Amino acid sequence: MKKIDSVKFNIDYRVEDYLLNTKWEDFPEEVQKRALVCSIDLMHALILGSCGKQYEAGLRMARGMGSCGNIPVIGTKDTFNFWGATVAMCHASNSFDIDDGHNMIKGHPGTSFVAGVLAAALERNVSYKEYLTTMVVSYETTIRCALALHDYYQYFHSTGAYGGYGTAAGAGRLMGLSREQLNNALSIAEFHGPLVTSMRSVEYPSMNKDGVPFGAMVGALAILDTMAGSTGIGNLLEMPQYQHYVDSLGKDYEILNLYFKPYTCCRWAHPAIAACTDTMRANGLTADQIAAVKVYTFDAATKLSKMRPRNTDEAQYNIAYPVAAAIVKGDCGYAQVCEDALNDPAVLDMLPRLEFLVDDELEALFPAQRLCRIEICTKDGKTYASERYRPDGEAMDHVDMDWEEKKFRRITAPLMTAEQQTEILELLRGDLDVPVYDIVQKINRIMIPIRDRIM
Repeated sequence: MKKIDSVKFNIDYRVEDYLLNTKWEDFPEEVQKRALVCSIDLMHALILGSCGKQYEAGLRMARGMGSCGNIPVIGTKDTFNFWGATVAMCHASNSFDIDDGHNMIKGHPGTSFVAGVLAAALERNVSYKEYLTTMVVSYETTIRCALALHDYYQYFHSTGAYGGYGTAAGAGRLMGLSREQLNNALSIAEFHGPLVTSMRSVEYPSMNKDGVPFGAMVGALAILDTMAGSTGIGNLLEMPQYQHYVDSLGKDYEILNLYFKPYTCCRWAHPAIAACTDTMRANGLTADQIAAVKVYTFDAATKLSKMRPRNTDEAQYNIAYPVAAAIVKGDCGYAQVCEDALNDPAVLDMLPRLEFLVDDELEALFPAQRLCRIEICTKDGKTYASERYRPDGEAMDHVDMDWEEKKFRRITAPLMTAEQQTEILELLRGDLDVPVYDIVQKINRIMIPIRDRIM
């Protein structure tokens, strides 16, 4: 492990000024368009998450802490204060592993802060435009903090580790903190960020996953602790060696370097899913013809669990189950990883036919690229090999509203009608002057009956 030198901070408030003073009109058009895509993607994640057991745990936790208030949260009639709303929704945002990511930070920036930012937006009854603006500056600072964190500790920290910083950044802006207070909250949040031993969660999947809830709760607590008078000094983005990240704020936009996930599982399984389904389609193969599948990929992907899943978290943080489900069902979405889908005999029968092997050339390209190639061996002795595959939705794909809407409709189809999908999409790509509170209430008129039916 890298030796950590004595810490020096340069507190010049440039990050805080960026967070507090940036306006919607300051963003280039492509960033504004990307903000709308991210808003739909993250609301999509919250909607799916509200139909899972982790959200139930978050709701029970918020209720048990007596965090009552007037803030609505997705999919339930319960209302909370800022803290309670953050606690509840941070247990939903990553629950079905469908949220955006960033290759170089090896995690998911949007889900790390959306619960706290949305809770603060609802608490302060801000416009959709202000919510979107806050999302953009949260992405920009969260990703930069994550890059600094990876370099400083030289350890694979995942989402929750920098989610506290991101939550404090966005929610702190919306809660009306001064630049000094915001600096204090960021310093508290970064200092107390959870370790998040991601590779352990990869091998032993559970609701721990990327540590999203605890990161978000640390960020919310940092704001509340600051408002109560607690003090903290210094965070990684104030260290001299990371000033280049601060220098690029407002000039280079990391939100444009995000990837978006078409499948409800770990990103590392996505290229294998696409390679298998495309190869089967191109050669007219069906699942019952397949004797074996070899997946050649990077080392971290081969470390993902291959167990028969007992719950949705074990199904998502897995490489064998999502690939098997896609081979049999042609897709890996909510319908394939929800609790009711996990005992399908055809999918379970496919699991032992899959083998995952490290390809040294593909390993050398990770994490900038996540690639695989596959070989399908059929029962009649034929072998069908794919080219190298990368996951769909990468930054180079320039994901736009059309891509995002198709994803939203495909993944939410088991939950809602086409008319309900259209209503939600129109809310999230429409009038920027509408209060976020009104948007959430209208979504809840659709989601509360759906969630009541499912849960």
